[in-house]
Order: sequence, then structure tokens, then C-alpha cells
Amino acid sequence: MSDAELVLRSTRVITPEGMRAATVTVTSGRITAVLPYDAEVPATALLEDVGDHVLLPGLVDTHVHVNDPGRTEWEGFWTATRAAAAGGITTLVDMPLNSLPPTTTVDHLDVKRAVAADKAHIDVGFWGGALPDNVKDLRPLHDAGVFGFKCFLSPSGVDEFPHLDQEQLARSLAEIAGFGGLLIVHAEDPHHLAAAPQHGGPKYADFLASRPRDAEDTAIAALIAQARRFDARVHILHLSSSDALPMIAAARAEGVRVTAETCPHYLTLTAEEVPDGASEFKCCPPIREAANQDLLWEALADGTIDCVVTDHSPSTTDLKTDDFATAWGGISGLQLSLSAVWTEARRRGHTLEDVVRWMSARTADLAGLGAVKGAIAPGHDADFAVLAPDETFTVDPAGLQHRNRVTAYAGKTLHGVVKSTWLRGERIVAEGEFTEPKGTLLTRPQ
Repeated sequence: MSDAELVLRSTRVITPEGMRAATVTVTSGRITAVLPYDAEVPATALLEDVGDHVLLPGLVDTHVHVNDPGRTEWEGFWTATRAAAAGGITTLVDMPLNSLPPTTTVDHLDVKRAVAADKAHIDVGFWGGALPDNVKDLRPLHDAGVFGFKCFLSPSGVDEFPHLDQEQLARSLAEIAGFGGLLIVHAEDPHHLAAAPQHGGPKYADFLASRPRDAEDTAIAALIAQARRFDARVHILHLSSSDALPMIAAARAEGVRVTAETCPHYLTLTAEEVPDGASEFKCCPPIREAANQDLLWEALADGTIDCVVTDHSPSTTDLKTDDFATAWGGISGLQLSLSAVWTEARRRGHTLEDVVRWMSARTADLAGLGAVKGAIAPGHDADFAVLAPDETFTVDPAGLQHRNRVTAYAGKTLHGVVKSTWLRGERIVAEGEFTEPKGTLLTRPQ
């Protein structure tokens, strides 16, 4: 420990082996050791004793729409990464839409990286996009360091990011499998969506009927078949239909390389509680019924669902009209995700170690960052969140760092207050006070 520059100590440190009292040493932004609680601290090291607060690895959110550049009035790297830091997230991977341009060529990636470079309060990586006409761009994007490729199997909601039909999906997947890449998929079937009743208006029940479970189930079945065909690695985004869980489990059991995520809003909010006209709850796929939610939690517990990510998808307030058919679909959840998931997890008998596994370790693994992110272990980046898990707060939209302070969690009382967040051994936010941006732009590990 003699060369340690920083020492963090807590009676509750979440390590890969479990929670224990420990002393964590940091040198040059990396964790060098996890030692017994009473280990002697060098006189030259800065000691940060957080007492009984929980020291956990900074969260890794692999599903964030920053929208910058092009729709910066919806969100931006400055505001999104501040919100993430306030919520204990130290790494995010940005989706290739709804920015202009979308991240579908190397030139477009360069534009996005240039915009983000001096605005990132946390570490930021980038997904590429797979479109009907950009198969030739996929390998160059992979070589340029994107973490994988996102596609839609139904309309995305923005014209510049069209969806793939099954033939186009096959072409993209064959190319991506050829260089060992990852395809992450918004899986809803457009034919089932078109056949569903489309009433519009303020009634949430009508919106829910317009995005039926069988649209997800059919798209996931087709994706699994394509992954099996090409021996490709695929990831199902924002799973909301519990009906798809048995086929995912069966595919994995036979060796298909498929993983799945769900989101805090599917785990903590239910269709039964959504007021009519309250489009702050609108997302696609939609928030479903309480019985469906129970099965998602069971799938998290048994490993059928791998991880939990926000799908932070903000917009300006005026786009959140009271007509569910025309309102922008997306929930802003970066700052509140840890507290929201922990609140429901503890109610259901899960532990903070479970939450860290779902929101940090497994998301880091998904992005190929598991060797340096997602754990308090020697050799990992010294990224931490300090959490008071038993303290509560009531969500006030005015207190959010998101550019547009619209939230489905307004007025809810949540457990878990993030006291401070650390990036590579530097405290970047504490008690609402932020440093200047210290984030690094990440590329996929080679």
C-alpha cells in the first residue's frame, strides 16, 4: 500500500466476493488492492472514510440516448453525464440515434466524439447503427472502436434511422458475425404492430393494446433464429414481454448466443398505475401489467435476463402531449435508476449485491469492459458510488440534472441516496456539487 494515493474505507464494500468491511487503495486512477478494514493507511495517502455508507462500483449504463449533436435541446453530453454522475453511473454507452447525424459511419462517429470530448462528466462509449444501406460501414465502425451495432426491427420513430426487414437483418448479422461483433436489437415485429388496434388519444389502455406482447415475442423468435443461423452474438434491448422469457432461456440452453436486458421502468412501474394522458410514462415497448413485472423479476433472479439499463430517451416537454399515439416515447431515468431499482429490489428481497450485478458487472461484461469496469477489484478503474441505502427521498423534477425535467417518477419516494460519485479516483460529484468534466471517451477493447 506504500504507493497508494487514495484510500477509501467503508464498513460495507461490495466486491465480487460479496459485501464486507474493507479498505480500497487507489494509485493512478486504478484500484491496487482491497484490504482488511483496519489496514494501515500511509501518511502520504488521502483517506476517505465513508463510514457505514455502501461503497459500490460505479454503474455502467449501456443504453442511453444522449441525442447530441442535432437534438441537443432534447438532451446533451453535458446534462446527460451530470445526471448519470448524480445517480452513481460512471460509464455510459451512447445509442446511435436520436442524434443528427446518427452514428452509422466513421465520419458520423467522429462528429459525435468531437462534440462529446469536452462535455463528458463520466466515461462515454458509443454504439454504431445498422441500417438497410450501411453494411459496408459496419466493419470500419467496428475497427474505429464502437462497442457493437444497434438495429430496429420496426420503425424507430425517426426517419434517419430506418428499421431492418428480415433479409436486411440477415445481411447485417452475417457481416457482424464475420468480425465477431455484437448486434443489439429493438425487437418488435412491424406486422403485429400494424395489425394491433391504433385508437390514439389519452387512454393508456389503448396505447398498451397498440404495442402487444406478441409483437415482441415474434420479433425475438425471428432474431433467435437468425442468431442460430449465423452463430452470431445478439442482445435483446429493453425486454418488456414476459411471454418471451421461455424462448430466450431455451435458446441459451441450446447454445444460441443471446442475452437480454430490461429497464427500471418495467421493473418499478405498472400499467395499472399509469394515469390517462400521462405520456411521461410512454415508452416502446410499453410498461406492462403487474403480473408481467413479477415474471421479469423472476427472470432477473434466475439469470434469463442479464442486466438492467435505463434506455434513457428524453425529449423536450412539448413532445410529451396527452395523446399517447403522437407523444414522444421515452423515459428519462439516468439520475434515478439506481434508487428506483434498489427500492423495488429490497421490497422483493433482493440485495444490493444483486443490483450491482445487474447494473454494473453484467453491463460492463456486455460492452466488453469487464476487465476494467463494474467491480471493486485490483486492476479495475477506481470508479465508485457511495450510497446511503436506507435513506429516502421524494422525487422532485426540479432537482434533476436532465435537460428536460420530465419524469415518470415524480412524487415517488425512493430508497437509496447517492452521496458521492468517483471516476478514476477523483470525486466528480458530492452533495450536488460537480467538478468540471473529467470523463474519457472509450473505445471497444481490442
